[in-house]
Amino acid sequence: MPKASEIKRNAAIDINGEAYIVRDIERSVPQGRAGGSLYRMRMYNVVTNAKIDETFKDSDMLTLADLTRRAVTFSYADGDEYVFMDSEDYTAYSMNKEAIEDELMFITEDLQGLHVLVLNEAPVALDLPGIVELEIIETDPSIKGGSATARTKPAKLSTGLIVQVPEHISTGDRIKVNVEERKFTGRA
Repeated sequence: MPKASEIKRNAAIDINGEAYIVRDIERSVPQGRAGGSLYRMRMYNVVTNAKIDETFKDSDMLTLADLTRRAVTFSYADGDEYVFMDSEDYTAYSMNKEAIEDELMFITEDLQGLHVLVLNEAPVALDLPGIVELEIIETDPSIKGGSATARTKPAKLSTGLIVQVPEHISTGDRIKVNVEERKFTGRA
């Protein structure tokens, strides 16, 4: 049983016998309290998709839901449905665009390390790797000597995501993006 401080996005938590997927975590440190942080988690029920917000102390013990993680690859999109193929037994998992809208900004056909979380044979969430490689399709021209400054410029990536990159990066470069923070981490 992990502490609340150890829970990450897309973790599955069991609350009162029901499984919830953690979509957002906000950490706060109230002034005047002896010790711990508070973790406010926005969660969605995996069956009904009902949203709840709960606040936990950093030392609260939480129960993980009994989900199966399956390694998958992105196969194709069919309207609002996105299909992922199991890497071992070739089972197709179909997920609605609304359920995985945040994750779509990082998914490419060649993405490695992608997992689908399965509850009772039904896919409920995607688990992305920590760092993904994406190609820049549009940004301002690179500035010679720009690596010596800390200035950045916006860059549109192949998935539509826009991140800030250093001035020496140019269109066509492949970069690494931290999924959790949605930030540039380096060249690929």
